[in-house]
Amino acid sequence: MKDEKIPDMKKLSTYEWELPKNFMQGMRVPGRIIASQKLLKGMDQGVFNQLANVASMPGICKCAYCMPDGHWGYGFPIGGVAAFDFEKEGVISPGSVGFDIGCGMRLIRTNLKAKEVIPKIRPLVDELFKAVPAGVGSKGFVRVNRRELEKVMVDGVKWAVDEGYGIDQDIKRCESMGAVSGAKPEFVSDRAAKRGAQQLGTLGSGNHYLEVQVVDETFDQTIAKKFGLENGNVAIMVHCGSRGFGHQVATDYLKLFDDVMKKYNIKIPDRELSCAPIDSKEGQQYIGAMACAANSAFVNRQVILHRIREVFMKTFNQTQEDLGLELIYDVAHNIAKAESYKVDGKKRKLMVHRKGATRSFGPDHPELAKEFKSTGQPVILGGSMETGSHLLVGTKKAEEETFGTTAHGSGRTMSRRQAKQMVQGDKLQKDMEKRGIYVRTCTYAGLAEEAGLAYKDINDVVDVLHNYGISKKVVKLRPIGNVKG
Repeated sequence: MKDEKIPDMKKLSTYEWELPKNFMQGMRVPGRIIASQKLLKGMDQGVFNQLANVASMPGICKCAYCMPDGHWGYGFPIGGVAAFDFEKEGVISPGSVGFDIGCGMRLIRTNLKAKEVIPKIRPLVDELFKAVPAGVGSKGFVRVNRRELEKVMVDGVKWAVDEGYGIDQDIKRCESMGAVSGAKPEFVSDRAAKRGAQQLGTLGSGNHYLEVQVVDETFDQTIAKKFGLENGNVAIMVHCGSRGFGHQVATDYLKLFDDVMKKYNIKIPDRELSCAPIDSKEGQQYIGAMACAANSAFVNRQVILHRIREVFMKTFNQTQEDLGLELIYDVAHNIAKAESYKVDGKKRKLMVHRKGATRSFGPDHPELAKEFKSTGQPVILGGSMETGSHLLVGTKKAEEETFGTTAHGSGRTMSRRQAKQMVQGDKLQKDMEKRGIYVRTCTYAGLAEEAGLAYKDINDVVDVLHNYGISKKVVKLRPIGNVKG
């Protein structure tokens, strides 16, 4: 974004910027960007145009939001949040959820110290690379038929635990207990199901990864201790989603909604935001299929956790219990969910779309498991593979200001094509190993796409979230090993 564009934004506070309704004809509500001036300047013009398009959609409530990691996406900015009122023409929009439905983050703690793991990081990462297939077209070791897949779609993580791919504790440490309600397998196409049946336990490609990390800095000792984290301890972070399953569901319903908008007299400024009324037949079909894909994503990450546990137990010749391999949390950042918030003093039922944005519920929220009532919901923000990541917790302010939402990661500063023009993947791999980060990748081109220079500074993003008050910093983690999709 160029400096001359900043006057178009009304500065509401140090970290709040408003895109006024007169920015683009048809806007029903303002746009709202949560960012520092530095991050705002770095945003591409597409973010503002897309935010204005979202603000023009039927039934949108309060504001169209963009988080500090925001950047241009398909129709809806990555880092975007929008809530639509069930009672006031509210819509559901596949493009506002994203193609990788249920994509999210999972963080696992261990009792291991960095000094125990670093000498074994090469064989450890090599074994993880073998155990967790990555890359385009990768297939998992768990294969299911349509009937079994329908159980995955409905039961989510409980299915995986029942099948021996986890423990009961894992279930309550997932958003929505690892299963979004309202899943309707009958609204999932055969093509989507076929793609999903082969990909459980796989990373996929793009910015997905499995990373071995070290707790590098602690900001809240009390909460970190409750989560079993302390400086020098090793943790594992996983970023992936529903892969081809979610992509096909999104593709199917984008096409359907493009055709049915005329039926409901819906007019939008961008066809990539095609939508249908929440309570319409077509809208309910998508919601049911979306839940199926989201639950598949939870299971995908659960099966990957099972493989991680197997590799660590083999590498360190210890039991799961001795290693302390416990899931801290699993949270989605590409999803739409029915939630209730106060707007203009009145509680409303809203369909909250989060695309590259993370739920951030504060302490005592009724949807949180008992163990998170005092801390708030864990919020996992992945940085680039070179710079590290953060664990935060949700706050009451997020519930009051941003529909219980915060950012999801660093956010890109350039396209994958630009990154590949600037970086040689093989050279980057060698340079990272010299800096103490051992990486295995399917392709050097894919590695180049994910170079640190292609992303915003994670610390800048996290500081905005913490200082504005929609998330609270707990620990920072630095990478020592990475399996790249």
